[in-house]
Amino acid sequence: MPRNTLTAEQIVRAAIGLLDDEGLDGLNMRALGERLGSAATAIYWHVKTKDELVRLAADAAWSEIPLPRLDAADWRTSATAMATGLHDMLTRHLWIGQAFGSYLLFGHGNARYDDHSLALWESAGFSPDEADQAAATVLLFVLGSALSPGAMVSLTRRLARAGKDAGKTIEDAMTEAGTIAESYPRLRERLTTTAGSDYAAAPDSTFTFGLRAILDGFQVRLGR
Repeated sequence: MPRNTLTAEQIVRAAIGLLDDEGLDGLNMRALGERLGSAATAIYWHVKTKDELVRLAADAAWSEIPLPRLDAADWRTSATAMATGLHDMLTRHLWIGQAFGSYLLFGHGNARYDDHSLALWESAGFSPDEADQAAATVLLFVLGSALSPGAMVSLTRRLARAGKDAGKTIEDAMTEAGTIAESYPRLRERLTTTAGSDYAAAPDSTFTFGLRAILDGFQVRLGR
């Protein structure tokens, strides 16, 4: 695709697809050019560096999060919708959680979400300072909840690139970890009782439990 027909939006959307498929390590201008059917040099007319490309891709992903109307529901319903929307986005684009530690991420999509979050907490009854703290608390919780699946995908890719059987390597490690856990009574009990059943501390259950607990705490604080 010639540079005069290639747009920044096309580049960003293709970058998101490449990042979803290959992760941060798999993103480079040559691979992106192949995906776009264009020379890598054409991309540089629109985006100068990988850092800039990751920032633009991440910000476009933030824009995917639906924002609830704050006058259409109570604050808990809106807070749950916003946190769940963010969690869904982060687990859909697992590389963003990893990018937080090594890239500067900002832009209109991110600012749009943050501003709406502050409006939510202020409408719930928090002062501006407390709204900042409430927004940060929920954000950090959601980020932490989304790290586990992202870490597993990153580990699997790293093992595969090193020429190892990722599935067997992880299975062997889990078996060894289980053997170690059997030495500790509470871990041993959980290994026994959760075999073949739904585990209460599975990621989805933990996210729902943790978010509800945070909002319960906010509700008590607002009631004071």
